[in-house]
This record gives sequence, C-alpha cells and structure tokens, in this order.
Amino acid sequence: MSKLYTEDEVIINAPISKVWEALIDPAITKKYMFGCEVECDWKLGSPVIWRGAEDGVEYVTGTLLQFEKEKCFAFTTFDPHGEYEDAPENYLTATYTLSSNGDETILKVTQGDYAAVAEGQKRYKDTLAQGGWSSVLAQIKVILEES
Repeated sequence: MSKLYTEDEVIINAPISKVWEALIDPAITKKYMFGCEVECDWKLGSPVIWRGAEDGVEYVTGTLLQFEKEKCFAFTTFDPHGEYEDAPENYLTATYTLSSNGDETILKVTQGDYAAVAEGQKRYKDTLAQGGWSSVLAQIKVILEES
C-alpha cells in the first residue's frame, strides 16, 4: 500500500529561533491554532495536547515522537471528539521541519500516513478540502512578520 501525506510549506521573514518559539509557546500557538494552546514538556514520549484557551477543551491529543530544537518535531495527532476509535492505528503524525534560507525560515508541515488509518482516503480528501495546514502556516507567517 502506498503512503499518503499532506505537505504544506511557507517561507517566513524571521529567524529560525523566532519561528521555533511560535511553534512551542502556548501564548503564541493560540493566535494561529484556532484558539488552542499547546501543552507539552517537550520530552520524547510525552503527551502533546492542543487545548482551547477559552474553553479548556482538549481538541487534539497525541504523543511527542521527535524533538530537535530549531530543526524539527513530530507528534501523533488524534481528535478525541471525532468519529474514529481512539486507537493507535487511527493516529496521524504531524511533522514540523524548519530550515534557514538567509534571513528567512522555511517551515514545512507534513501529516499522514492517511493510507494507514481508518477511512484514510476520506480523511485525506477532507483535509485537502479544508486546505491542509496552509491556513495555519499563513497565520504564523502574518503573526511573525508583523511583530
């Protein structure tokens, strides 16, 4: 079976350190991640929770799989309010990768493998129809370039 991932990328006119901070600082994540603050101690195997800043609801849960400061981090993702069983085989993996291009930072997010989860084709098509990570990346760019 072939693998199925979404991939989105943005170039941000900001240093890697500033982009990195925006990815792991809950006070900043709530500005671009639909009002959610990220909760994690950034140790491998730790829970990653995206919690609504206003309502306290856990909207996405997962586990930290990779963490290399100012380079990349990856975590599993699962919507506990979704229609799929909360089982490891239904979790996707989101990977953030940063690279420097002079004064700019290239931020890429991949998510998948949709081919390995329940109703993967439908979930993949739904994600693409919603724009994948492009709206989140665009918002990070705006926040960082305006500050």
